[in-house]
Formats: sequence, structure tokens, C-alpha cells
Amino acid sequence: MTRPDPPGPDEYSAPYAGYVARVPLGADLHQLLAEQLDTTSARFRAVPEARGGFRYAPEKWSVKEVVLHLADTERIMAYRALRIARGDATPLPGFDENAYVPQSGADAQPLADLVEGWAVVRRASISLFRLLPAEAWLRRGIASGKPVSVRALGWIIAGHEQHHLDVLGARYGVWPVSG
Repeated sequence: MTRPDPPGPDEYSAPYAGYVARVPLGADLHQLLAEQLDTTSARFRAVPEARGGFRYAPEKWSVKEVVLHLADTERIMAYRALRIARGDATPLPGFDENAYVPQSGADAQPLADLVEGWAVVRRASISLFRLLPAEAWLRRGIASGKPVSVRALGWIIAGHEQHHLDVLGARYGVWPVSG
């Protein structure tokens, strides 16, 4: 298992900079993804089912929709990482998370099932990243019309999750915001 260095700013586009910045300096990506699996699963399991449909404003996503959004986004980012890691130079399309969420049916599902679904996705991502050879981490491709490296996608996954956990704490009052 190769421990990748953090990506440089030329390995991802500006919209992802905030996610990459949320990964603590010196973090071991493999360890962080595993820790997030445990801590995030536990946090969501502690949310009562009745709170799963909560939205802090009418047009905002519910807690359940946020969980499914985390799984959907991680699936897409891990797929991108796989394609690029394997040397596939095909430009990969973007996706519109705001179009995905209404089609997801998340609010009709038990919160516990959505959390388990996210955990399964995270386990698959952990496996993918643990098995990458050293040279694969440095490979770059095009996703959403912008250059991105495999290691940047790993950091984006971890930082994206932290972003949404912070939003859930600040706007939804589900748990304390990280410092």
C-alpha cells in the first residue's frame, strides 16, 4: 500500500480547493478514509429516524438526501480515480448533484439503510485506494472539463465529506461543527 503525498494545486480545479483544504496537513489518506468510515457512520447512526427528513430551509436537502449525496459523489469520484489510475485518457463528464438528489428517493428510505449504503461505498473506495500502485496516484486525467489527479480525487472525497458534516452541524444542528 502506497501512502500518497497531498496533491499540488495544479492537480485539481478551483471548485475543489475547499475540499482539499479540509484534509488536515500531514494526514495519511488511507487512515483518514478509514477513520471517517467509523466516525461518520457512528454520527449518522445516532441521528433519530424522525430527524432524517429535516431541512433547515424548504429548498435545502434533507439529512437523508445529504447522506445519499455523499454516497453518490463518492461513487463518481472513485470511478474517476479508477479510470484515471488505469491510464484511461477519456475525458470524464461532470454531473449535477442538484439534479441527482430529487431523483434519488432518499426521503422514502430508512436513514439506517442510507448510512449503510454510504458505508459500503466508502469500503469500496478504501479498497480501491489501498490497492493502487505508487505510479497510479500521480496519473492525471480530465473530469468535468478540468485536469485532476488520482491523489486529488482521494483528497476531494475526504474533504467533501468533512464539508457536509460541517454543514450538518452548522445548519442542521445535527452535531458540533469541527474546528
